[in-house]
Amino acid sequence: MPLFDAYIVVDWSAANTPTTGRDSIWYAVYQRHGHRLRRQALNNPPTRTGAIESLGHVLARLVDAGQRALVGFDFPFGYPDGTARRLGFPGLPWRYMWQFLADQIVDDAQNRSNRFDVAENLNRLLDDGPFPFWGNVREEERQYLRRRGRRPHSFKDLAEWRLCDTRGRTTSSVWQLAGAGSVGSQTLTGIPRVWQLRCDPRLALVTHIWPFETGLAYDARPQIVLAEVYPSFIKPMVISGKPKDAGQVVAAARYFADLDDNGQLGALFSGAKGLSASQKTVVEQEEAWILGIT
Repeated sequence: MPLFDAYIVVDWSAANTPTTGRDSIWYAVYQRHGHRLRRQALNNPPTRTGAIESLGHVLARLVDAGQRALVGFDFPFGYPDGTARRLGFPGLPWRYMWQFLADQIVDDAQNRSNRFDVAENLNRLLDDGPFPFWGNVREEERQYLRRRGRRPHSFKDLAEWRLCDTRGRTTSSVWQLAGAGSVGSQTLTGIPRVWQLRCDPRLALVTHIWPFETGLAYDARPQIVLAEVYPSFIKPMVISGKPKDAGQVVAAARYFADLDDNGQLGALFSGAKGLSASQKTVVEQEEAWILGIT
């Protein structure tokens, strides 16, 4: 029996204005109907607010129908080991970091966000200088945030890459906010929105975040599992009249569904082989992992 009834993959965007088409938010939904798997939706909401509202409705309907869903987002769910400790957060690192970003990030219904202000303040708190975050699309000079580049990482600094990034050879560090392949802005705007879904009253009691709330294992308890994915690992589907982003989310959602059909999806939740006990703790408590890197 498959582990899930529906598979959703979201290509996130940190765009500053409502945007559709290329380099905007896309999400695809595959759902089982009996023994048949069908693509239920391919949506391109112009704003982050609209995307989360739309996803919330989709997930609430699945929950009401008693179905289970895997939801993948294409941005990092965590920061390198020690980030929360450097900020003075006690207790569970990921939880404090997510709540901090949810409290600090302002992201309105027209995609106007303060992510560069938050990143600059984090640099001040983490290093008292323009490090480790870098990249700014605006022209103004900032004391704690450079437009391009920053000093190299040293052994005393927070790492540039998470464990899963080094294993998966991803293209950009979570500290890079702007430029080709950057994911830093997507992370700053995305984590608060995933937390919004996690806390949605319709979903809160039946939703877990992998691997923070499940450990590095498949967890059969929640109806909704939220996970970090990396669609670029999968060859995009060519869809006439649609950009590559659309083809990526469709291909990725179908990929996870096909793995589930073949009994191979559950193993992915264990992460990579060869992780030490201490590395697993780092992954489960702060850094997260990309579903599919084994």
